[in-house]
Amino acid sequence: MRTFHWPAVCLGRLALFLMPVLFVSAEIGMAESPPLQPFQEGQIVDVRTGQAVPFEDLLAILADQDVVYVGEEHQNRRHVDAAVRILEGLLARQRQPVLALEMFSWDGQEGIDRYLSGHELSRADFLRESHWELNWGGAFENYEPLVLLARDRRVPALALNPPRSLVRLVAGKGMTTALTETDMERWGMRDEAFPEDAAYRDMIVKPLRQCHGGLSDQDYQRMYEASVFRDEGMAKVIAEKLRRMRAQPSQSESGPDAGARPGPILSYTGAGHIQYYLPVPNRVLRRVGSPVKQISIYLTAFDPARSQEIHEYLRDRIGDYVWLTPLGAHGTPRRCK
Repeated sequence: MRTFHWPAVCLGRLALFLMPVLFVSAEIGMAESPPLQPFQEGQIVDVRTGQAVPFEDLLAILADQDVVYVGEEHQNRRHVDAAVRILEGLLARQRQPVLALEMFSWDGQEGIDRYLSGHELSRADFLRESHWELNWGGAFENYEPLVLLARDRRVPALALNPPRSLVRLVAGKGMTTALTETDMERWGMRDEAFPEDAAYRDMIVKPLRQCHGGLSDQDYQRMYEASVFRDEGMAKVIAEKLRRMRAQPSQSESGPDAGARPGPILSYTGAGHIQYYLPVPNRVLRRVGSPVKQISIYLTAFDPARSQEIHEYLRDRIGDYVWLTPLGAHGTPRRCK
């Protein structure tokens, strides 16, 4: 039986977006447990084998993917550092990656494009034009290294999140009513499909009832629908970009990127959006409708007292790799069980 852990900071984002960030496995059957081993800070563990792999070996695999999903614990700068390291490694391997960020919403894409394309845009103007405070908020400096690397190396960046106003429409009115609103048509979401998945629903609603008891069935239903809406919205962005990239020439013919292959898309979100592939990765597969080479990396702050939790991650195949990072400034994340 799987045990799911809710970082308390993720529950803070639940209040922000009126939706949960806990997700379900894409593999319904139980996987054979990898062999037990002592874990160490800094290890990158292959979930299939339970063995640590060197970063350069992982990077060689990532450089051959269409999409790389990296899932963070929010407010852990060490996780941003890991993503920076991956992005730098992909660039060094003659790839032309695209950075996709949960921390920005669609209504901020124009501001992102202006900032990354070299326009004389101050940091403050960038944050205003990208609607940072409106859609995410908090300390931008936690994520700034990724954005600055993208700007310095001319890496395109995609805003993954639907605008918070759309998410709140779903959380407040329910999916059916919300989709009739004018803003849904404006953002291309009115006619989108939102397939029902019983296992996904179960793994969202159960923890919500445990951690946010006393709400009505209608409240839980709307929070569930808001979660589906966000994941489908993020998958829509990735799938559409992947199709466009596949239509591009296979490599640059001149300039500093001569010989570089387009991709992969490096998706950087909260870990809840990639767990067990179902939240976003499997939705991307469904939307693309053709084979997609993709890898997920689950980042978790290493606390030796929680080694059993890591064994559960491996047993249940929470991702393709589990990266045991140093603790962030806030220490060991608190869990909601």
